[in-house]
Amino acid sequence: MDVSVRPLMEGDLDTADRIYRMAFGTLLGLADPMTFGGDASYVRTRWFAHPIAAFAAEVDGKLVGSNFVTNWGSVGLFGPLTVHPDMWDKGVAKRLLEPTVALLEEWGIKHAGLFTSAHSPKHIGLYQKFGYWPRFLTAIMSKEVNRTVTTLKWSKYSEFAEDDRGECLDACRSLTNTVYPGLDLQWEIESVNKQGLGDTILIWNDDDSLDGLAVCHYGSASEAGSGVCHIKFGAARAGPNSGQTFDHLLDACEAFAKSKGISRLSAGVNVGRREAYRKMLTRGFRTYLQGVAMHKPDEPGYNQPDVYVIDDWR
Repeated sequence: MDVSVRPLMEGDLDTADRIYRMAFGTLLGLADPMTFGGDASYVRTRWFAHPIAAFAAEVDGKLVGSNFVTNWGSVGLFGPLTVHPDMWDKGVAKRLLEPTVALLEEWGIKHAGLFTSAHSPKHIGLYQKFGYWPRFLTAIMSKEVNRTVTTLKWSKYSEFAEDDRGECLDACRSLTNTVYPGLDLQWEIESVNKQGLGDTILIWNDDDSLDGLAVCHYGSASEAGSGVCHIKFGAARAGPNSGQTFDHLLDACEAFAKSKGISRLSAGVNVGRREAYRKMLTRGFRTYLQGVAMHKPDEPGYNQPDVYVIDDWR
């Protein structure tokens, strides 16, 4: 079978979204696979974040799959990689991975990763062929929003004037660099703001330096869906007070969700970040989905026991 790969175009997005829902809904055995994901959106949000980092697979001129690549500075991710069920086990995913790996190398990514089904030897075996190796589980968790009061000094990226956003992004970059050298969430922060998907929560200390940040999606057409505020990435500055800052960051995210009339807060955390995972359990977060993080090279990256980071690599 002749599989060709090209850039994914805006006119492909409706078909790519249908394939995404059909693929995951079929994998999970849903009675109606097209209900997968509800009114949350991954395909459109990822494409509009960086159109040149999205790939389409075709067979006989028909779109059969897609993949999206994400740049977090020295860290690179890809997914969701989806193929129409009629085309499973025909080499389509392998063809989509070829330009994906090449793009990550072109960007000079130091640590690349993905989230996949922990129970699927087929998926894990495919990614291993490209140098990705399974490490710790990642728990996608949620809780009911019930904390409504915080005395912390926090703000939102959307509140900054255009002329001040560069300085704010520099502060964010300085914070994430303490977590992992070169880690940079500028893409995510700006994409959420430009697309109107949510906001980025910023925790400041007494001397006005940035101690915590959380990139949050909420509502329909975001990666959260209706009634949910999803922390796609959150981090506390590394150091002796990072655990306390992490608590403050979660308080602020919950207060933010409450201010938007949202009833659930969700987030992902790799269980290799043991202390962050335990704090989330203590606060009432419960796992509703889990998968395995696969890394290239086969190193922990920032998945260390005392690193207070929330992220979602799906």
